[in-house]
Amino acid sequence: MSPSPDPALVSPSGSLRARGLGLPVPGRTGLHNAITDVAGVTVGMTTLTDPANPALHTGVTAILPRPSQDLLAPVWGGAFAMNGNGEMTGTHWLHEAGWFTGPITITNSLSLGRAHHGTIRWMIREFGPRLDRHGLWLLPVAAETYDGWLNDIYAQSVTEDHVLAAIDAATAGPVAEGSVGGGTGMIAYEYKGGTGTASRVVTLKGKDYTVGVLVQANHGLRPWLTVCGKPVGKALPGKAVWTQEKGSIIAIVATDAPLLPIQLQRLARRSAIGIGRGGTPSGNNSGDIFLAFSTANSPGPLPEPPELSFTAVGNDLLDPMFMAVVEAVDEAVLNAMLAATPCLGRKGRFVEALDGAYLASLFS
Repeated sequence: MSPSPDPALVSPSGSLRARGLGLPVPGRTGLHNAITDVAGVTVGMTTLTDPANPALHTGVTAILPRPSQDLLAPVWGGAFAMNGNGEMTGTHWLHEAGWFTGPITITNSLSLGRAHHGTIRWMIREFGPRLDRHGLWLLPVAAETYDGWLNDIYAQSVTEDHVLAAIDAATAGPVAEGSVGGGTGMIAYEYKGGTGTASRVVTLKGKDYTVGVLVQANHGLRPWLTVCGKPVGKALPGKAVWTQEKGSIIAIVATDAPLLPIQLQRLARRSAIGIGRGGTPSGNNSGDIFLAFSTANSPGPLPEPPELSFTAVGNDLLDPMFMAVVEAVDEAVLNAMLAATPCLGRKGRFVEALDGAYLASLFS
């Protein structure tokens, strides 16, 4: 029996990831080079396609910051919008209190409400008696990017049941990439985009911590594309899709490092530098919205206790964490593009996939 491929190098679909192609990607990854390298974090997806219906290319991605039975315990976090032409719900309270509860879901722009409502249904299903006993309210984190070029977004094909299915499917280990989940119909740098992930291991004062990232990449123009510091976009073949950027990117950053909410907001901000490394200036039409959370310092399930205590990494140690976010976001976008497949969508529109072998040849 042949050994299983290294998940840090090969996507679950069998496509070579950036490191598998030998691209000079910096940094030390976790075992799977995925957001799930942060212990306790799981990812599930619902992918909606139909060979008989080229207008259906959409879905839902769910990220569970804690094991499902513990998702009524607040997760400390922070959020940042580099360009706000998009939506991520729950962030007003996150800015105010520094925490959120429940799964994070990502879908297409016009299914955001169903993702939000479906998440509430899931939380009621799992925690209904406790919610009712304590009169608890729910403000789920749901985010979106626009897939209407390839998907008939006005059909609103995503249902609440699809959202519940994505949450229920969440698992640890390797994470599917490319044209899957909420990323099914997305476009990045005028190639097929979608879902991508990466991770970094950071050593602070002799202790290892993990930073994991998941992106829904739907942004950028081809001439802008920069890979590992090399401006390759103008050297890549393919038919233009846009005359100006029309997409967005959502980045979710997870870590097991104990951090204060303001420190997590600072990590979220560094996602902007990560997408900038790929070449995007964060265009006017782009919704570039980022969230970072820590699995440490759990106060236990709601209601919030009368006193909270924290252990936190000192600010002077954060630079390696910042670099980990920058590198992982940049790599996750590239992994999304390399795993994606060509797509024939609505109105006969066709979007090519990035040719990984050709890209690698530009570095030989």
